[in-house]
Amino acid sequence: MRNAPHLLLNTPDIEIWPGGLLRARSNHDARLLARASHVLRRKCDGRYLAVQLPRGLMPLITRLPEVPGIDHALSLLDAHLSLPARIPPPQGELPLHQLQHRLDQLGLDSDDYAAETGLWLIAEPAHLVLAGFDRYRRPLWLTRPAARSWQRMHDAAAASGIAMDAISGYRSHDYQLGIFERKLARGLSVSDILTVNAAPGFSEHHGGNALDIGAPGEPPAEESFEHSDAFAWLQQHAADYGFHMSYPRDNPHGIIYEPWHWCWMGIA
Repeated sequence: MRNAPHLLLNTPDIEIWPGGLLRARSNHDARLLARASHVLRRKCDGRYLAVQLPRGLMPLITRLPEVPGIDHALSLLDAHLSLPARIPPPQGELPLHQLQHRLDQLGLDSDDYAAETGLWLIAEPAHLVLAGFDRYRRPLWLTRPAARSWQRMHDAAAASGIAMDAISGYRSHDYQLGIFERKLARGLSVSDILTVNAAPGFSEHHGGNALDIGAPGEPPAEESFEHSDAFAWLQQHAADYGFHMSYPRDNPHGIIYEPWHWCWMGIA
């Protein structure tokens, strides 16, 4: 079996993680994760479904064949394992056919929301690369060009004496729905949440090109970030690396001012 590269393989229902990056939730999980080359993780609830071990696939739940999307995920894993390590998986985006069901849960229509906000639907990439780790030591997943640009920009800032860190990168549609569900459970309304978080399917984080940036000692995702040396450096230099601030003050999308949110748009 080839060594697993630091790639996140993506399907509409299941993520395929390289071994060694997910946190164990029990001693049993810890032993299996330590030996696994890959872990299949369900996107809607984060449940670990199976691990790929040297001797083959080991299910972590009963009735694994009945899990929606499992055949697609296993076929993708088999195809990936058959490729030489130097060959990356195919580029592409996941279909959006399941998205309206997620929006239905929030009482939203994708066409109406797009017309009202000027935001557009963003598909998830078929795979992402490990771009380091965020402030909380979680894997930071981005597209390959965004990851390279983030690492170059981070290193250039450090060389100038500016410390900055990533708060978050790629988020799935399911993860974005989970943000809404947690806030609804705390008593917020959908309209309140939409001033801070884009609806599932409309966040730039879905595309793997956006990340939230912070500075050591600064609280995450707060407007006070604009007073940091890191923000001043980004204003001067981020465009050189293809990054742009998406939600300035009085932006037309109805999203609050987010000086921490930057998206890789490519270098002209």
